[in-house]
Amino acid sequence: MLIDIFHDTACPWCRIGKKHLFDAIALLDQNQTIEIRWHPFLLDDSIPAQGVGFRAFMKMRKGIGADQLTQLFSYATQSGAKAGVKLDFEKVFLAVNTTLSHRLIALTPKTHKNVIVEAVYKAYFEDGLNIGDVDTLASLGKEFGFDQKQLKQQLSSDAALAEVVEEAKAARNQGISSVPFFVINNKVSISGSQSVEVFIQAIQKEL
Repeated sequence: MLIDIFHDTACPWCRIGKKHLFDAIALLDQNQTIEIRWHPFLLDDSIPAQGVGFRAFMKMRKGIGADQLTQLFSYATQSGAKAGVKLDFEKVFLAVNTTLSHRLIALTPKTHKNVIVEAVYKAYFEDGLNIGDVDTLASLGKEFGFDQKQLKQQLSSDAALAEVVEEAKAARNQGISSVPFFVINNKVSISGSQSVEVFIQAIQKEL
């Protein structure tokens, strides 16, 4: 079975949706081989490389005030907690251009992509790290067997840049306008961070 996941690394609902999907897979027949393919979706690649202030950016992007933003973060935090993932918006200080983090994922061997994706989510939403920073991502990669110096050189160059940009454009050309977005066996599409039960039902249809 093939599951394609379209996501952005600074999207809290993508992390929640990922957790729901993987929980569903864990509850199903373990004899079934499931291949996960990760696809970049750039929610806003106009953000400068150095990032911008997170709260000011979110208020502008959503067109809301401080109180509404607090409510939005609270709802996402509670939803994350129910799913079993931590979202600590008090630590997130930068809205980042996620292109670089998607390049790290693209450079990661297939066998390690799932864990590097989760590591990037954790770095941003739990540790408040700048996932648009070369040194930060090179340090993350080192934890999973990358040569840190080599990875830093790759991320400082154009390695995997064209691949990420083209994939992100292709996703929008396919009609995907928001993430997370999941496609099972090129047939069943699931939009949003649906429940574990929704994922189980969708996967069972393709077993």
